[in-house]
Amino acid sequence: MVFTAGQIAGILEGEVQGNSEVAVHKLAKIEEGEKGALTFLANPKYTSFIYKTKASITIVNRDFVPDQALDTTLIKVEDAYKAFSKLLEYYNQVKNNKTGIEEPVFKSDTATYGDGLYLGAFSYLGNNVTLGNNVKIYPNVYIGDNVSIGNNVIIFAGAKIYSETTIGDNCVVHSGVILGADGFGFTPNEKGEFTKVPQTGNVILEDNVDVGAGTTIDRATLGSTILRKGVKLDNQIQIAHNVEIGEHTVIAAQTGIAGSTKIGKHCMIGGQVGIVGHIVIGDKVKIQAQSGIGRNVKDNEVLQGSPALNYGDYNKSYVHFKNLPKIISRIDDLEK
Repeated sequence: MVFTAGQIAGILEGEVQGNSEVAVHKLAKIEEGEKGALTFLANPKYTSFIYKTKASITIVNRDFVPDQALDTTLIKVEDAYKAFSKLLEYYNQVKNNKTGIEEPVFKSDTATYGDGLYLGAFSYLGNNVTLGNNVKIYPNVYIGDNVSIGNNVIIFAGAKIYSETTIGDNCVVHSGVILGADGFGFTPNEKGEFTKVPQTGNVILEDNVDVGAGTTIDRATLGSTILRKGVKLDNQIQIAHNVEIGEHTVIAAQTGIAGSTKIGKHCMIGGQVGIVGHIVIGDKVKIQAQSGIGRNVKDNEVLQGSPALNYGDYNKSYVHFKNLPKIISRIDDLEK
C-alpha cells in the first residue's frame, strides 16, 4: 500500500512541510529510515537522527523546529507518538480488511453471519454459530457449536473456539488461542484414582478484549469463565475454570490463574505470576513479575515475591536477603 504525505496528513489532521506528493510504502525506525519509508520523532534523544534519516516522511510534534537542513518531508501533529500509533491502527485496518469465503471451508447450514465476513480456508463453523458484521476469521480456525461472536472481531489462524463460547464486539483472538477447553476438574475416589468432573459451563469475552497467542482460557464447571470489557492478555497465559477478570486489567505472559479466582478492575499483573484458586484480588492491584499470590488482595496493593509481600516491604527485606551470608558470619563470630 502506498500513501502520499498529503494523504497521511489528512488522516492525522497534520500539516505537511515539504513535498506533499512524496509517497511511502513501508514503516521504519528513524535511525533505520530509507527512501519510501515513513518514520516518526517523539523522543528528544533521537533528534539527531532526523538530520541523517533517509526516510521519505517523518512525523514530528508541531513545536519541532529543525536547526539543520533536512532530507525528509515533515508532517507536524500535536503528538507524534499518538499520531504514529493512530496511523499503525489505520494501516492494520486496511491490511486486515479481507472479505469473502475461501475454499475449502466447512460452514454449517445453521451458521449465520453479517456483512463483511472473511472466512479463511480450512476453517470450520459449527451448528448455530452466529457472527456479527466485519468478522475476520483466518485459515484453520475451529469454531464449535452455539458460539456467538460480535461485530469487528478478528480471529487469527489456528485458534480454537469451543462450543458455547461468547465473544463480544471489537475483540482480537490471536493464533493458537484455545477458548473453552475443559477446566482441570477431577475428583479422587477411595482408591486414589481420579474421575473427571464434567465441565458444562462456557467462556465469555466481553467487548474490546485482546487474547495473546497461545493463551488458554478454560470453560467453567458451572456458569462462566468471564473476561470483562477491555481486558488485555499477553501470550501463553493460562486462565482456569470459573475465573473472572475485571474491566481493563492487563496480564503479561506466562501467568497462571487457578480456578474460581476473581480479579478486579484496572489491575496490572506481570509475567510468570502464579495465582492460587478461590481468592479475590481487588481493584487497581499491581503484581510484579514472578510473584506468587496465595491470599486475598485488597484494592490498590502493590506486591512482589513468592509468597508475595507488599512491594515496599519486599525491597527493604531484599537488602537483608542479599547480605544474609555476611550477617550469619557476624552472628557466628559473636557467638564464639
